[in-house]
Amino acid sequence: MADAMGALGGAFVLLWLVQIVIGLLMFVVGVGCLVFWILMIVDVAKRKFPNENDKIMWVLIVVLTGIIGAIIYYFMVKRKAKK
Repeated sequence: MADAMGALGGAFVLLWLVQIVIGLLMFVVGVGCLVFWILMIVDVAKRKFPNENDKIMWVLIVVLTGIIGAIIYYFMVKRKAKK
């Protein structure tokens, strides 16, 4: 009986450690997404577009759609400008 309780306690400790690691990973990914989103908003604000309406459109897209809009902006505008 004592062996079963020890094994069960070890399983709970392992499960607790896995939850801590997953929680920390989610926190790091979340902070990374937030930083990326803010950097894309700053890039939209500083970038010179041929048409002022394009800038307004991209600001609205990135701000209102969050990380998805930032990713779309990155691949459609920022990455193309690097080439």
